[in-house]
Amino acid sequence: MKRIVTIGGGTGQFTLLSGLKKYPVELSAIVTMSDDGGSTGTLRDELGVLPPGDIRQCLIALSESDKTLRELFLYRFESGGLKGHNFGNLLLSALEKMTGSFDKAVKMAAEILRIRGKVIPVTLDNVRLAARFPDGRMIEHESNLGNEKITKDTTFFLTPPSSANPEAMDAILKADAVILGPGSFYSSLIPNLLVPGIVESLKKTSAKKIYICNLMNKENHTGGFKVSDYFETLSKYTNGNLFDCVVYNTERPQEKLLSRYAEEGEFVELGNAPQAPKFVGENLISNMLYEQKSQDPLRRTLIRHDSDKLANIITRLL
Repeated sequence: MKRIVTIGGGTGQFTLLSGLKKYPVELSAIVTMSDDGGSTGTLRDELGVLPPGDIRQCLIALSESDKTLRELFLYRFESGGLKGHNFGNLLLSALEKMTGSFDKAVKMAAEILRIRGKVIPVTLDNVRLAARFPDGRMIEHESNLGNEKITKDTTFFLTPPSSANPEAMDAILKADAVILGPGSFYSSLIPNLLVPGIVESLKKTSAKKIYICNLMNKENHTGGFKVSDYFETLSKYTNGNLFDCVVYNTERPQEKLLSRYAEEGEFVELGNAPQAPKFVGENLISNMLYEQKSQDPLRRTLIRHDSDKLANIITRLL
């Protein structure tokens, strides 16, 4: 049975895992730990816990428990003092407080949800994402970076200094395949690569390394990016190309979706792909239209990958 490691966070990793768990593979999800927006950010600030949001999504994606329990972990309170908070986030934070360890909390939640595979925080240190801009400004916290104009000369780093979770490095070294993405480029993907030990493990592993490019650009962050720009920028954070394959979408979304998404960003086109690594394009768009939930304080992506299409192309590349 092939060992597949995914690296990322947010809905992109949730989508990929939801598809891959239908195949006879051994899954490990390495998850970013710099999120500080919405319910997650409030819990970090008020309780001093590590960010539960992206971990929760991966746990649910890999869960083999009944529908009611999975929906409970997804439930978001609509009113009162808990308005905007997600039950799964609250439970993970409570388990961390009870056990004194976020790592133990994740493992206990994994048992409750009967997950197939492992969910691994990329670091167990309490880190924040920060950026240094060409004009000399430095901004800390991912939630403060959403509307900032990011250029290729913007430098990202984690504060305070951190180290990789040994379990994450071990999973990468033992993998048959490592998949980065899809996900918000600067908030879900790059933070994983900023943790000392992760890029080094990617260099050492004999696993096939695949990058899944985003469907849509994010205004102010990756506006105007082609697939080739994502790959070029990614290589900057890995000190050269580490990937064997880049997977990208070829299907242009329906115009009614593009018009709804216009203020967020535009469709990602291929651009001038280099000779290496291998670039593989297919229709990867989901036909289901995501609707923003009224009680959700964060703005979500409207156009998403199809989990089955993603899993199919990945398994064919292995």
